[in-house]
Amino acid sequence: MKILFWTSLLIVFYTFAGYAIVLYALVKLRRLVKGKRTVPELGVHFPTLTLIIAAYNEEGIIEEKIRNTLALKYDADKLKLLFITDGSSDKTPDIISQFKEVDLMHSPLRKGKIHAIHRAMEVVDSEIVVYTDANTFLNAEALLYIARHYSDPKVGAVSGEKRVMQDVISDATAGEGFYWKYESALKKWDSELYSVVGAAGELFSVRRSLYRNVEADTILDDFMISMLIALQGYRIIYEPDAYASELSSDNIKEELKRKVRIAAGGIQSILRLKPLMNPFSNPILSFQYISHRVLRWTVTPFLLILTLILNILICIQSSDLLYQLILIAQCLFYLMAISGFMLEKRKIKVKILFVPYYFCIMNYAVFAGILRYIKGSQSSAWEKARRKSA
Repeated sequence: MKILFWTSLLIVFYTFAGYAIVLYALVKLRRLVKGKRTVPELGVHFPTLTLIIAAYNEEGIIEEKIRNTLALKYDADKLKLLFITDGSSDKTPDIISQFKEVDLMHSPLRKGKIHAIHRAMEVVDSEIVVYTDANTFLNAEALLYIARHYSDPKVGAVSGEKRVMQDVISDATAGEGFYWKYESALKKWDSELYSVVGAAGELFSVRRSLYRNVEADTILDDFMISMLIALQGYRIIYEPDAYASELSSDNIKEELKRKVRIAAGGIQSILRLKPLMNPFSNPILSFQYISHRVLRWTVTPFLLILTLILNILICIQSSDLLYQLILIAQCLFYLMAISGFMLEKRKIKVKILFVPYYFCIMNYAVFAGILRYIKGSQSSAWEKARRKSA
């Protein structure tokens, strides 16, 4: 029982903290041996580029998104702006059509984002394709920071940074901002060691020549598209100076809906990316993939429960102080999470409690996502989460 307890506890620790420690140490070691990776100069490399924005019923924000897009700095002769609005039943297509500087592809049929992307990719002939969401806003230099990395022929994709707008962050999802700051640090180190493990749909780009269509029922299209490029032997770079800012989820219920969808897509991706589990093909990439993604999306949430149960059983059978202290720490953590839940219901602001609350919600989402995927009830179509108003 004790062996199983410590094994479970170590895996849990490694998944959420230990990997970051090991990764940071490996990056430091690599710098000592090979030196720090050089970053291409900004504003020198200008490949032809198409920016694709998928929008579904975004009439309340789409005009602001278009103006943000038109303000992006890049060589106008090498840039195309393409909006796709499959299934939109509001005024989104009409608003976009008023702007002659951008192209619009609209279909009345709602088949999901990946169908829309497949349609768009049939007409895209630029060297680089950049994808971003309609409800995010890019910094003016984002395309310049992304494009510079493609001067390296070993780079197959570049992922930008997602930022949660802190000035309007919702109380219920205060943990979301902390989570993305931690994720950004991991991505920075992943990228320097070898490659980011999957790109975020808010802002990422690929070489057009390496793009491969994914299955029509793909849930996490951004993750699958980027990892299929990694499987071809190319690196995915993380560029934090190219960032997409978005509002936090309106409340924890909306954030949970988004997380469950991601968890269902995570299981689907793992089943479809089996070659990434083979360490003999690309050992560094497999190590990063298993450590950063697979553990989170599979066994670790179950081990959290197992660790607590085993800890209770051991304390019943033994008076060992170490196990009692660990149990007290676990109970305090979950009491903080429960307190965060109760206070969120009453609209009381105690942000320190929302971090453990958000952590528990994330892991609960894995259970719900696995169940939803097994039942086949997760659609690949857009499933928008309401965002907090600015």
